[in-house]
Amino acid sequence: MHKLVLASGSPRRKELLAQLGYTFDVVLPDIEECKAEQETAAEYVLRLSQQKAQAGLALVSESSIVVGSDTVVVCDGQVLEKPHHFADAQRMLTQLSDRRHQVMTAVTVVSAEKQHSIVVTTEVWFKKLTQEEIEQYWQSGEPCDKAGSYGIQGLGGRFVTRIEGSYSAVVGLPLYETDQLLHEFI
Repeated sequence: MHKLVLASGSPRRKELLAQLGYTFDVVLPDIEECKAEQETAAEYVLRLSQQKAQAGLALVSESSIVVGSDTVVVCDGQVLEKPHHFADAQRMLTQLSDRRHQVMTAVTVVSAEKQHSIVVTTEVWFKKLTQEEIEQYWQSGEPCDKAGSYGIQGLGGRFVTRIEGSYSAVVGLPLYETDQLLHEFI
């Protein structure tokens, strides 16, 4: 019997994986999240999900199946990660204002025998944001740990006028695709 493990400290990913009905443990892999200069956004998010899954596998028994995932927001080809401070979040949210952007979430499932990955891209449109809205949103504390400085599942959802693709991928774990990958292992 294989033990399922989520290699993530994200409460959103834990909730989403649990929503699929799986029982799992959680490990916190320590990997450096730094984009290489020539790396595309899709290559970057895929590499991070693979590194998280592999690092997670190294922390558990060989019979485990490990899920690793990462999410990035991309606007004008630029990767928008988690903000370091208010000015960073303000820059990102201003860039996303009244525009379309992409949210890329990669999922990797790995065992001692094999590894499978997928990158899911969702198109997201934002309304025009005022500086006051951006400041109030920052004060809520929500943007601090979110790629692109917003969470669609929280207060940041009020900025989203439309999405095309997977809502759960924008939150942090594409349910359908993750379930399909897991069926290749379980």
